[in-house]
Amino acid sequence: MHIRNIDDVPMKPVEMAGVKGATMAMMCGREHGAPNFSLRQFRVEPGGHTPRHSHDYEHEVVILDGGGTVLLEGRENPIRPGDVILVPANEEHQFRADEAKGLRFLCLVPGVRNCGEVTPGS
Repeated sequence: MHIRNIDDVPMKPVEMAGVKGATMAMMCGREHGAPNFSLRQFRVEPGGHTPRHSHDYEHEVVILDGGGTVLLEGRENPIRPGDVILVPANEEHQFRADEAKGLRFLCLVPGVRNCGEVTPGS
């Protein structure tokens, strides 16, 4: 069993080209006994963004706080708390926080893969 509070896990900088003001915490993954999926929390500072990238696996995202946009299907789409987003495999995507509130979201990825778009802890 693995139980932890989302606010108690330390955030670490996302170290990848094209990132501005993004941090990540591994909430539940292989190191916690989850063999199939990894659940990560991201925070993006106001005006910041994740890298513009794609990879060969899908992921699911739930927006918790703040707002901004997600690049999907070649266009910027507004996002807000409560939105659930499917990012298909091989789809170029990027999350951008608005200038006022920033952005916080959960991201679920296959745990059996080396989810190398972020370090550390992926």
